[in-house]
Formats: sequence, structure tokens, C-alpha cells
Amino acid sequence: MFSWMSKDDSRKSPEICETVLEGLKKVYKSKLLPLETAYQFHDFHSPQLDDPDFDAKPMILLVGQYSTGKTTFIKYLLERDFPGIRIGPEPTTDRFIAVMYDEKEGIIPGNALVVDPKKQFRPLSRFGNSFLNRLQCSLVNSPVLKGISIVDTPGILSGEKQRVDRGYDFTGVLEWFAERVDRIILLFDAHKLDISDEFRRAIEALKGHDDKIRIVLNKADMVDHQQLMRVYGALMWSLGKVLQTPEVARVYIGSFWDKPLRYDANKRLFEDEEQDLFKDLQSLPRNAALRKLNDLIKRARLAKVHAYIITALRKDMPSMFGKDAKKKELIKHLDTIYDQIQREHQISPGDFPDIKKMKETLQHQDFTKFQPLKPRLLEVVDKMLSDDIAKLMAQIPVEELTTEAKAPVSAITCVGGAFTKVEDDDNPFGYMKGEGINAGHGESDWIVAKDRYKVDAIFKELGPVDGKISGAAARQEMIKSKLPNSVLAKIWRLSDVDDDGFLDEDEFALAMYLIKLKVDGHDLPQQLPEHLVPPSKRDS
Repeated sequence: MFSWMSKDDSRKSPEICETVLEGLKKVYKSKLLPLETAYQFHDFHSPQLDDPDFDAKPMILLVGQYSTGKTTFIKYLLERDFPGIRIGPEPTTDRFIAVMYDEKEGIIPGNALVVDPKKQFRPLSRFGNSFLNRLQCSLVNSPVLKGISIVDTPGILSGEKQRVDRGYDFTGVLEWFAERVDRIILLFDAHKLDISDEFRRAIEALKGHDDKIRIVLNKADMVDHQQLMRVYGALMWSLGKVLQTPEVARVYIGSFWDKPLRYDANKRLFEDEEQDLFKDLQSLPRNAALRKLNDLIKRARLAKVHAYIITALRKDMPSMFGKDAKKKELIKHLDTIYDQIQREHQISPGDFPDIKKMKETLQHQDFTKFQPLKPRLLEVVDKMLSDDIAKLMAQIPVEELTTEAKAPVSAITCVGGAFTKVEDDDNPFGYMKGEGINAGHGESDWIVAKDRYKVDAIFKELGPVDGKISGAAARQEMIKSKLPNSVLAKIWRLSDVDDDGFLDEDEFALAMYLIKLKVDGHDLPQQLPEHLVPPSKRDS
């Protein structure tokens, strides 16, 4: 349960909200929406948020040039086809496809989709029929989609002709989706690293959402390990010119399809990268409320800055004559107004909207209809950010614990399809099965005993007393591995199964086995797996 004071008077009854999302809806409608409406925020930046925007499942947006494997990536995740799927080397996907869960499978056309009050796509109607004819929702009965929704996009082509022929604002649609999705996956083909003009514009449209972007170098099995190194370097160089950030972007390397690998030298690398990416995607349902809260904070900061800009323009407008000339002058010197607002209100330059887009939108506005500054509206938003949002954020961990205890697994993580955790089953092809700490799992013989004769000789040389050696004696042999003391201390804790401060013959063999695993580059577990416990120490 969540509660906060709806008024400044602490004697009033607190407002009760059952969930964080309900709290976000209430603070948005009662405190942020009035500011947005007063200063025409929706005409400049983003449409008004409705209940489906808050209630929607986490969404993943796939963006890339044609034939980079976007649709195949979805098929790989779901481990099945979906209604309307088209895959080929040519530009096959010519529309935006929202792949969502429903027990009854089918396709909802774009015009019907944007009038559905239960879905979050209603604002897309402003992009016109040309776009709506290129929009559809594919309903699929897949366990993966119980936790997330996936949006496939048209393949991006090169040249100016393709941008003009689309008939709708492609980058505008991408901006709308980017603001609302939880992850944006940019896919690149190992054989097509060139970034076309339209792809560059698409990536630029995603600016401001850098925290959501994940980059995938797909079809990496089509080149050998030496070529892959060169391809990776070329991709990083190209991204550096487009993203224009000092940080190096994380690139996931793999081949996300179910065909045999052409070059399998990097198979282990592909498996590790896939696991890292899937763990990131699996965290989306758990972090959905936090992401929506974060986006609302960004929206509130932008709304405040927008209000200052609008009131500054309104204040400088003449009351009678020369309005058109003054309007042109204000738009021309908008950067000066930005600087003035930045100094007066100590606002970071990163909070201001893109000046080029702002100038374009202002061309079609009547400055005389702009509202003067209303300090009360800004004070309410400031209080929302300092009090209400802070209280909601503090409640998120509590709600997560409650959700984990009561909700189905699909509400807190992605399950099914390629997300199936085969490593928890007896599947011999699971991730890391038969390797590292998992070696010997499910076998009748204790795997530590395979090279036991070598270790037993060392154990006898250390002078055991009553069949056990002390920590000092074990240390003489263990430090020869040159592992840090912190790692050796962990190995000692895992090996001293009976916790008596000594190691018997079995425990010493286990310690040497764990040292070998670590030296070979494998991670150590926090707790000793059951299959590594010496048979003599296991519960009968």
C-alpha cells in the first residue's frame, strides 16, 4: 500500500494507492498534466499519457537496416512463427508489427488498433492513414509475451528516395515508440556495417533514450574469428560517429537464429553474449515500474523547461503591432532565450528540448495565445518530484517482494521460448552444462575423484594428523596457485565442508579441484553445489 499527503496540510487523510503504477497515474493526472495542458506541451513534444501507457507490459523495439535479422530475432525468442511474419534477404517487413500476447491468435489492423481503449497505441492515429496502413498487431499465445511485448519495424534502406516514398513521418513514429518502450535493440549485420542516411536519422531520433539502447552485432557466425575482430572494430568506429558519446557502447555479438553455425570457433563467445542479453531482457518485467517512474521524471523536467520557454516568448510579444516580425525574431534568437532561462533558473543544458525541432514547431504557433507564467503550477510539479515521486520510489522494493510472493513468474521475468532456463533442468545442452562448476552434475561418480591419485600424494606429503591437515599446512600448497588470498579464502570456506578448521583427504582434493577450476578461468559458486560435496559428507 502507498500513501502520501495530497495536500500540504498533514492533518488531512492520506491518499491511498494500491500499486506504484496507480500512484504514478494519480500524480500525473493531478499534478503534471495541468502544467502540460497550460503550456501546450502536447503540441510540441509528446501526447497526453493515458491509463494504458502506465498499464502496458514492457516493450522491446527492434531497429535496423533491412535483412539484419530483426524478424528472425523475434522468431528466435518465441521459438515459433507469429501471424504476419515474413522473412527473407530482401526488405520483407514493410510495416510496424506489435507482437503481443493473447490466447486467441490473430492480426489487428492499424486503424482498429488505434481505437482500442485497452491498448497504448491511440496517439499513433495522428500519423495518418498512410502509417496506419503500415501498422498491425500480431496476437500470439506464447509464454514469452506474458511478460513483454515486441515491436518489429520496417527495414531501413539507404538513399533519400526511400524516406520520401514511405508517405509518413518514419522518424516521428520511432520517436514515439522510443519514449514508451523499455528496450531499444539496434541490430547490425556482420556483412552490412554501413550506416545509411535514414538509419542515421533513425538513431538520432533515439537520442535522449541512451539508457534503453542495446546494440547487437547479428549473424556473427558468418565470419571467422579474425574477420569478426575487424568487423567489431569497424562497427565501433561507425557507432562513435553516429552516437557521439564519449562512452563505448556495449555490443552483444551473436547469431540469433536456429541454423547451424558456419564458423563455430566463437561458439562459446556467442553463448555468453546471448546469456548476458537475455538476462537484461528478462529483467524488464521486474523493473517496469521503475522505468515508468524514471520516464515520468524526465517528462516532468522537460515540461518545466517548456513552460519557461513558452512564458519567455509570450512576455516578449508586443500587444498590438509587429507581432509577425517579433515572432520571427524570437524564433531566430531562440538560443539566446535558452541561455537566459538556463542562467535564471539554474537548469542543465541537457534538460532543454532540441532547438532545431523547437524552432520548426514554433513556426506554426500563435504566440499571443501562450499563457503567462503560473508559479503555482510549477510549485506543484516541484513538490511532486521532491515528495510524491520519492515516496513512490521508496515503495518499489516493497512492491517487488510482494509481487514475487503472489504473482505468477511471468509477472516478474520472461519465461518460455528462448528464455527457458534449461540450465536448471537435467538438459545436457543447457548453458554451461558440463563445464566449470557444473561439470559432473548428474553423474554417479564424484568428479573430484577422477585425478585423485595426484592430490592424495600431495596430501600425504603435508603430514596429516589423524587423517587431517591444518590450515597452515594446506596454505603451503594452495598459495602455489598464485591466486589472490581473497579467492583462496573462499576456496577454503567451500572446501571445509564440516567447518572444523581442518581438511581431510576428500576436502583437500575438493580444494585443489576448485583451485584448478579458478585457474582455468571459471567462476566459483557462492555455495558448494550438491554434486561437489564429498560422498562421505553427504546427508544420507
